[in-house]
Formats: sequence, structure tokens, C-alpha cells
Amino acid sequence: MRGRLWRRSNPALDAATRTTLVGALMDARRAVGVALRLKDEAAEESARASVDAAKRALGERGPVWWDDGAPDYTRHMARNTPYAAWFEAIS
Repeated sequence: MRGRLWRRSNPALDAATRTTLVGALMDARRAVGVALRLKDEAAEESARASVDAAKRALGERGPVWWDDGAPDYTRHMARNTPYAAWFEAIS
């Protein structure tokens, strides 16, 4: 996304769990939009917490799900990481 690296979902999640969690994430994102349109700060805070919970359950945030010791470059600019050549090649 615009040159930044983002962590993917944990590939060890089974399909049913992943589908359920992605559905919860999409519901939470829609709730954020509704809360923003209504200017309901409490609802927005709750919806954003739900987004965070779903992303953590998917493995996109929080502790890393891989165990090979590789560092987490989430949100780093690709050009400033060891993945710079790979990113150039796909751009």
C-alpha cells in the first residue's frame, strides 16, 4: 500500500475461522463508518476497538505469528527494508 509493508493474516488459520474473522472485521469497519457519519464518538471508539480485536485475531496486529525470528517490518517503507529489491521488482 503506497510503498509500505503490511502484515498478512496468519496463514495457519483454518478457512472457517479466517472467514468468520474477516466478516467480523468488515462489520466493524462498517460500524466505524456509521459512527463517523453520526458523529457518535462512543460508537466510533467501540467500533475501532472491534476492528483492532479482529485484526489481532487474524494476526495482522499484535505479536507476530511466524517463528523464524524474522523482524516485523509492518508499516515500514519497503525501500528501507531488506525487501527493497523485491518491492522494486514488483512495482
